[in-house]
Order: sequence, then C-alpha cells, then structure tokens
Amino acid sequence: MVYVADDTAHLDRVYEGLEAGYTYAREGNPNAAIVAARVAHLEGAEAGCAACSGMGIIAAVLLTFLDRQAHWIASDQLYGRSLRLARQELPRLGIDCTVVDAGELAAYEQAFRPQTRLVLVEVVSNPLIQVLDLPALAELCRRHGAMLVVDNTFPTPIGCRPLQHGATLVLHSATKMLSGHSDCMVGIACGPAELIARLNDAIATWGFNPSPFDCWLLERGLETLRLRYEQAERNAKALAHTLASHPRISRVLYPDHPEHPTHAVARRVLADRPGTMLAFELKGDRDTVEQFLRAISSDVPFAPTLGDVCTLLTHPLSSSHRRLSPDEARAAGISETLLRVSCGVEETGRLVDAFRRALDRLP
Repeated sequence: MVYVADDTAHLDRVYEGLEAGYTYAREGNPNAAIVAARVAHLEGAEAGCAACSGMGIIAAVLLTFLDRQAHWIASDQLYGRSLRLARQELPRLGIDCTVVDAGELAAYEQAFRPQTRLVLVEVVSNPLIQVLDLPALAELCRRHGAMLVVDNTFPTPIGCRPLQHGATLVLHSATKMLSGHSDCMVGIACGPAELIARLNDAIATWGFNPSPFDCWLLERGLETLRLRYEQAERNAKALAHTLASHPRISRVLYPDHPEHPTHAVARRVLADRPGTMLAFELKGDRDTVEQFLRAISSDVPFAPTLGDVCTLLTHPLSSSHRRLSPDEARAAGISETLLRVSCGVEETGRLVDAFRRALDRLP
C-alpha cells in the first residue's frame, strides 16, 4: 500500500515531518494514527503509536530504548512470550534482564544496576491477578533514572491510568479488551510525544506497523469499551464470589476479595475497579482440569486469549506460560490446576450457573 505525493517537494515535507501525510504502509497509515490518538486520549497521554500486536509494541519499546550492554528489569508474571524475550532473545543481542517477583518492591530495588534503563511490568499480573503498587515502583524508578513501562492490557484506561501513577510509557495488547471481539491484532503505546516519535521510527524500521483494517476494527471496538468493561466486571465479581464458596475450588484470585494478597494495593491503584479478570485453582490434578474444561465447553470456550465479549477460560501452563520450566512455574506460583477467566458480557446468572454446573459434574 502506497500513498501518492504531488511532487518531490511534497514527499520531502512529509518525510521530514514538516507536513502531515503518508508515504508507504510500513511507515504508517491514517487508521493507525487515529486509533493510537484515541487510546492516548483515554490514557491521558500526549501521544500514541500502534504496532502489529501486543508483542510487537513490547518488542519495539525494548529495541528502541535498550542497547547493547544495557540492563532492564522484568516482572516474573509478564506474559510468557515477554519472559522469553527477557530470558532468551534479547540476551543474544547483549541486552541483559533480571526477572523479579512481581509484587516485591524490595526485589526491584535489589535488581537495579548502574546500567538499568527500563522496568517492564503489568498493572495486573498474568495469570495470578496481582496488582502492582505503581506509585511506589514509579518513585523507585525515578530515583534510579529508569523508565517505567507499564502494560495496562487487563485493566484498560477504565480501570487504571498508569501515567497518573508515574509511569513513563503505557502499553496495550489492543487485541484484547480494547477491541473486544478477538478479530484484530494491534498493540498500542502511549506517553510523551518525544518518546512516541522515537517508537514510531523504530516501528517503521523493524516492520512492526499494523494493518489499516485491524486498526479500523479496533476503533470500532473502542465505541463499546466502557459498556463491555462494566458488564464484564459485574460478571467477574459475581463469579469470584460463587467460586470462592464452592468445595471443588482451593483458592480464588480476584482483587476485590479482602483475602487477595494485593487487595489493599488494588483499592488504591485500581480505584475500586477490580476488573474483568480472575483466576482460580481446582482441587485435584491435570486430569481434573481436563474434566472441568470438557464439562463447561458448551457454555465457556477454552481459548488462549482474553477480553472478548464472551467469557473465556485459559490454562496458563498449556498456553501463555507453557515455555516455563517446572521450577520457573513453581517459583511464579503457577500450578497445574490454575485456570484464568476473562469475563465477558453474558447475563450474569447464566454465566454463574454454567460454572456451578460444570464444577458439580466433577467426580
């Protein structure tokens, strides 16, 4: 896809940023610019840019702001492919990473080095739904002169606006809740205009730009974001309450519950919006998981994604975190019987009944 220029002078002005316009799809497209600006507005950011996926925007950030012999810090509960970048891919380029316990501020403090340039975290961790103390971590990053890059995919700007808590950049896998229909692949970054300009250049160089049609689908999804989020959050609250009292469940992880390990932090950072995501552990073993997934399959799909209009179940150790070794999984607190739920917009009673029936069918 190319865009026609009037003449060489016109083309020069566009390439030099002296005039708004487009030249070639890999350099950017109007749909991407529009949807990035809309998400930036939701986040309260100066500017935004788009990439071809959530992993695309994460890779673009790391490749833009880290160079050889730089060091960065990652939460141990990032998405599995992000951890693979940290542990396997970027070390090949001489970029070292320390992976730390997601919720332990002392672990971040100890991990800083003189070469530390960036810290990458998720507001709500995947898959244990732990809420990070963003203001405290932002202050720590300021003291060490490091960027704080925050993945806000789970809460969206409705549940949290990380820039207000001191983040440098905010990222989204917009494929998820922002679009809401599992039919597009887009990643978004929001933050200061100067940093976004650098990111845009890297996205063009590495070929990370998204397709115009995917961006159009995302923009369509943004129109219903608040409606979808509020109903999905109601469903998550009701489902978490039901699961917590069921005898086949060993624990439920949802920030609204007082027994959740980060409940107090969630009240401050999420401003009483516990969100649409929860996790729970079945009593039993991997066979129990398989039996439950079969029992509920006609009502709730088993799929490795989140943020759809329908509720989705995911088994982290067979999908998002399948590359973790058994020791790494144990260290991260991810068990064989852990299931993650992304709540959709179904009628609440029907959704709760579907889970109750499936659990009651277990031997």
